[in-house]
Amino acid sequence: MFDCVALVGATGAVGRIVLDQLHARKFPMRKLRLLASARSAGTKVHFGDEEITVELLEPTAFEGVDLVIASTPDEVSAEFAKWAVDAGAVVVDESAYWRMDPSVPLVIPEVNPDAVNNHQGIIASPNCSTTQMVVALAPIHRAVGIRRVVVSTYQATSGAGLAGNVELESSTKAALGGEPHKPETFQHPIGFNLIPQIGSEKHKGYTSEEMKMVYETQKILGDDTIAVCPTAVRVPVAIGHSESILIETKEPLTAAKAREIWEQADGVTVVDDLDNQSYPMPRDCDGHDDVFIGRIREDISSDCGIAFWCVSDNLRKGAATNAVQIAELLARKHAEKQQTA
Repeated sequence: MFDCVALVGATGAVGRIVLDQLHARKFPMRKLRLLASARSAGTKVHFGDEEITVELLEPTAFEGVDLVIASTPDEVSAEFAKWAVDAGAVVVDESAYWRMDPSVPLVIPEVNPDAVNNHQGIIASPNCSTTQMVVALAPIHRAVGIRRVVVSTYQATSGAGLAGNVELESSTKAALGGEPHKPETFQHPIGFNLIPQIGSEKHKGYTSEEMKMVYETQKILGDDTIAVCPTAVRVPVAIGHSESILIETKEPLTAAKAREIWEQADGVTVVDDLDNQSYPMPRDCDGHDDVFIGRIREDISSDCGIAFWCVSDNLRKGAATNAVQIAELLARKHAEKQQTA
């Protein structure tokens, strides 16, 4: 059991779910501290029956802390993570800042749990769109190998934080009322619209969000030969990222065998009955921790291809749940050390 765990960013959309998860999963800790910027410091937050006052995030805030779970902007993580590590804590970080650092493990517990053994104080949790895709890819990759992935994402507005959902509501109301709407969070009005750009231009016309899916997938699976061609699209859905995925496998794989592999995989729920109009949809996956897979079919344009539809709650498995699962891995290893000490 950890003596003290700190949560950085507890008042944000992901931080609130981390709090709920820590309580619901009975995370082994004696004390929980909440840290945030001066704007949120002093706020009182409920954790079960307990009320905790948010403390100021500053260099001295990590004294006596064993573990940190953090959901902050990149620039905040770049600064505070070093404070925490210097104080002796291990940081599980949700931001993008540390993900591609060669010294920082990028972890999905269902996929590469042993990677946590190689941490030097910081462990990164992947991008939400990458996480759900790699949970789906990993068991297929283990079974027959994957050469190439073509993925189109349909990403919820909550991926842009609380402001994203606020803008979805205001933009939709404006569209329904025939009123103009000036977007602030997104590049264009999101109400009744699709925006085929998430992030800034990064590489050969691909955006930063798209290139995250390329690099992070290769790092997590430990195979930089896997080719990934992504297109990321923002859609007017509040919670739940959806992805249309086509994988080219190294060996032929039937849809039936792929379905069987996914049905046995950790963290995956198969919902796949086209005749009865049963397949994953964001509204049904909201509030769940699994990655949902459906519309499983063989690629009719290739001898070695499987196409499928994948949906997951981006605030849970795509962010908060994955971070808490990493923390649980660390807690088990901490308990093992205490037993052998």
